[in-house]
Formats: sequence, C-alpha cells, structure tokens
Amino acid sequence: MTTYLSQILGKPVWNAKGQRLGRCADVLVAGVETGFPLVRAIALRNGQEPRLIPAESIAWLSPSIILNAVDPPVYEQRGDELWLARQILDRQIVDTEGRRLVRVNDLQLERTCPGGPYCLAGVDVGTGGLLRRLGLRAPLSLLFKFLHREPAEAVIPWSEVAPLQADAPIRLRISREKISEMHPADIADIIEELDRPMGQALLQTFDNETIADTMEEIEPELQASILGTLPPERAADVLEEMGPDEAADVLADLAPTERAKLLDLMEDEDATEVEKLLAYPEDSAGGIMTTEYVTIPMGLTVGQALDYLRHSPEAQEDEALYYVYVVDEEQKLQGVIGLRELVLAPPEVPVADIMEKDVIKVGPLETQDEVARLVAKYNLLAIPVVDENNVMLGIVTADDALDHILPTAWKKRLPRFF
Repeated sequence: MTTYLSQILGKPVWNAKGQRLGRCADVLVAGVETGFPLVRAIALRNGQEPRLIPAESIAWLSPSIILNAVDPPVYEQRGDELWLARQILDRQIVDTEGRRLVRVNDLQLERTCPGGPYCLAGVDVGTGGLLRRLGLRAPLSLLFKFLHREPAEAVIPWSEVAPLQADAPIRLRISREKISEMHPADIADIIEELDRPMGQALLQTFDNETIADTMEEIEPELQASILGTLPPERAADVLEEMGPDEAADVLADLAPTERAKLLDLMEDEDATEVEKLLAYPEDSAGGIMTTEYVTIPMGLTVGQALDYLRHSPEAQEDEALYYVYVVDEEQKLQGVIGLRELVLAPPEVPVADIMEKDVIKVGPLETQDEVARLVAKYNLLAIPVVDENNVMLGIVTADDALDHILPTAWKKRLPRFF
C-alpha cells in the first residue's frame, strides 16, 4: 500500500499495547545515493524534544502508525541521513529524466516487500499531491468527478531526481553527479530558474569543463556574475575551458582591472587568443569570431587531407568540425570544403579539385548584421574572417552571427552545429 508523507505527519504513533506515544514529526531516510533510500527512523514528538524511533520498531505507517514494541529503543543518528519534511518537502529538486526543475508537493513511501522495511519511492510534484497536503483532495473529489477530470498526478521515481537542498545547499554528492550528466543547455536552464545563490552554489560543485560548457549556455547578464563568485584561479581555469569567443564575451563585461587580473592568470596561449578578440569592437566580425577552426595546407589529396586531420591538434580541439579551410604557406585562404564532401570523395582526388574556391568571407571590422545577412543568404554554418591580405583570423559560427538578431530563447531551439 502506498503511503504519502503528508498522510503520516502529525498523526498519532501507537505502541504494541495500543498506547499513544506521541505524534510523527518527520521521517529520516538514508542511502540517498541509491535508487530508493530506506527509512531509518521516524521522529516522535510528545511535547518534549523529538525522539527517534528506529525503522525496525515500525510495524505499520498506514493507515495508522503502529509500532511492534511497547518501549522502542532510541535511534542514534549517523550523519548520513536526510529529513524528508525538513529538507525535501516544499523544496526544489531536479527531475533528471525530464531535465527540469520541479517543486516537491509530497513524498511517496513504499514497503520493499510485504512486512519489510519502508523506502522513499518517489516524489509527487503534481496537483494531486498539493491537494492531498492541503486536505482538499477528498472534499474536491465530487467536483472533479462532476467535471470528468482528475487532479494531475506526477510522481517521479526517487532514482530520477537530484535534491538541491539539505542543511547546506548542494550537500549531496549524488545530485552533482546526476545533474552534471545532463546536457549543458539543460543545466543552464536549471541554473537560471534557481534563485541566484542556489544557482551559483550548484554550478560551483561541477568540474571546470562542465562549468565552462554551462556558462556558454547561460544568459550573458548572468555569466560575469557567476564568474565573479569563483576564486580567481578557478575562474581563469574555467575561461581556458571555454571557446575563445565565449571567454572574450564574458571578460568584456568585467571591469578592466578584473579582466586584466584574470588574463594574467590564464595560460599565455589562451590569454593571447582572447586578447586578440577583445581588441575588436563587440558587434564586429572580429568581436564575435572564434579562433578555433581547422585548416589544411594546399596540395593534398583527399586521402592525405583526412590523414592530416587525424593528427592535427586543431582538429582535436574543434568539437564541432564541419568546414575545413585550405590555406597556403602564408595562411592565406585558398578554399573551403565541407567535411562530408571530404569524407565521401575518393582518396586519390586532389582537394583543390573539389574545394569551393569562391569563398564567402568577411573582414574583422564587418558589422554583425552584415555577417548575419551573409550567413542567412548563403545558408552557411560558419563564415571565415580574414585580414586585408586574405590571411585567416578566425570564423564566425551561425549561432554567433544570429546572436544579435534572434532572442536567446529562440536560439536555444535551433540545431547546434558549433
């Protein structure tokens, strides 16, 4: 029989002789890192300090709370438990399967087997759970029946949630591990929905790579604020994990002294790349370009080009390799070829025979609006940025080009190629 926490809180607790010992004030569970944590004890209140009754002394939780002993022993806390009413009920949790932030309206307790121990089975986040808490479910049952409707039920198995709050925010290791496995865009949505201190606290529990990936998905006005909550050395490490263009965007929103401090803490190579981007106007092609792109030298066959890419550090760093740019010895742009065309072409065919020689490109001072227009007109995923001598400086990806035009909410619905 399913038992809900709301059905036992404040209810009388009876011993094996039918004597009333007090009322249930809370339920203590342990093993939150497992699929379904076991009930360790219930807190008994009888006008004095709450007394903890061990789970072994519980015969039934529903319909009445009955113990199997006349004078049950006292449970001693071990430090790894979680209070359901105090620490979980009415709090926000992450539904890792649905990738969303939800509020706990009630908690579902089940027996692991007939006569066996109780466990925390699920989290009720639906309207039905809220009505049960308020004591309105039964009185309103006739109304729902008349309307041919039932209050929304939404019970999430405990194994698919990550609690965010305990005595201290983000105390539970399992929460960090579960949430960090989600897509950065989903983590960013959760961070933005949480209140500022909780969102920042959650993000700080992740490794630097996860923080960097998530930061790239967060609204720009929050990025600098979140970065400022990190120790300077770690903030610099996170910036190094971000794409150069994304790191430059975050640094551009900081005060000059803070920006200089973080650049000094970054690796010289990473700092140099970012400083190049910061030198251009924010709404220019140079200001929104990234220096992460892949080139191959002139004169290669398709087979040689693919072998070159397998051993290219640039290709290893490019997480979304799509276009390959062909350059001469002076790094002047000679052509471009899509990775699909390169993979499908016969190995002996010269790259020069199948690459696009009339490359759509822009200068570093071209406006973002013009870059967006070219990307849309020619259906490009990226557009190269070159200097006055046709030397490659970087590329502007489609999402960055459209950043000025499309609202952030719309952009998140676009397919991500970069």
